[in-house]
Amino acid sequence: MRFPLYIAKRYLFSKSSNNAINVITGIAAVGVVVGAMSLFIVLSGFSGLKDFSLQFTNVFDSDLKIYPESGKTISFTETQALQLQNVEGVKAFSKIIEERIFLQYKGKNHIAYIKGIDENYKRVNQLDSILYFGSWLVPDESEVVIGLGTAAKLSVGVQDYMDLLEIYVPKPGTGQINPLDPSQAFTKENAVASGVYQVNEDLDSKYVFSDIDFARSLLQMDSSKVSSVEIKLFPGYDEANVRSKIIPIFSEGIILKNRIQQNDALYKMLNTENIAVYLIFTLVLIIALFNVIGSIIMMILDKRKNIKTLYNMGATLKDIRKIFFFQGTLLTTLGGIVGILLGVLAVAAQLKFEFINITASLPYPVKLKPINILIVFATISILGLLASKIASGRVREKLLS
Repeated sequence: MRFPLYIAKRYLFSKSSNNAINVITGIAAVGVVVGAMSLFIVLSGFSGLKDFSLQFTNVFDSDLKIYPESGKTISFTETQALQLQNVEGVKAFSKIIEERIFLQYKGKNHIAYIKGIDENYKRVNQLDSILYFGSWLVPDESEVVIGLGTAAKLSVGVQDYMDLLEIYVPKPGTGQINPLDPSQAFTKENAVASGVYQVNEDLDSKYVFSDIDFARSLLQMDSSKVSSVEIKLFPGYDEANVRSKIIPIFSEGIILKNRIQQNDALYKMLNTENIAVYLIFTLVLIIALFNVIGSIIMMILDKRKNIKTLYNMGATLKDIRKIFFFQGTLLTTLGGIVGILLGVLAVAAQLKFEFINITASLPYPVKLKPINILIVFATISILGLLASKIASGRVREKLLS
């Protein structure tokens, strides 16, 4: 093992008498370095972009959320609330009423969802981080907090008591709507916008927060019914253990989702994009490693006399193949390490100096993650071993005769 490795290192770090081979080897080494650096930078950039895209879930979505298995509501009595409060690991929970509504303000219309929340909601989610301006709603008052997108579409001002926001929701029932007076088919409530929240472009136009009693009155819903229950857990508690204690509390069928499951479509999309980007840049890396195969084959042809000499001195065909296998492995491994180091420096520079921006005030998000270093190193090592194996296989008995 030492003999082939020693010769391989000599061949790798010493110049060939043929200048063309030196150029080809240099191009191969640069290709490996640039490929590894590019792959690491792209993975780091996507990690930062993924965290940036999902940051709203930490402030808007709860640790666990209870949905009805069928229908729109579930029964949630005071007894069940007390049982849920006593579950070990549950820090707080909030009852939610949610339904599609029609908003009207000074002739402008918008369709959104009303989200009726109780006084515990601020213990489950971080309200201070999403409130853009104004104040949060006061319980038992006809106040709502709207998103920035909704406020822009309707041109709604905060604390405007002269022109109230009109909220419509269809009345329960199956009767036909009177075409002469369609307003009879809707329940209407007026409210004042006390504040405006901002999370992201989609959510800013989707939800209108209100007091749970206001939403219950608007929807004419029974006091024991809720649309969902949002739960905050104590840090470090086992989610599976908490789940097993929550499900028996409800006699009817429920669906219990964590933060990832509440945004499963978004997570699947981001993970699919991450895999696609990785495969694309791995393909680029494979193309770059063809240069490694070419440089090793050129080195084999250039060292034919040396190979014959080694063979005549007692080196086996397997030993000679190992020489060029180790040479290719060293070339790709060292090139990968250098590329990763350069990639780490580039990502660290972006984190510190923020020289690449998405907008004038928003730097492109990147994140240094050890897993990305392992992925790039494992990828370059495996591909390098395959390339070296292919190239060293060109050493045959015919070449030695």
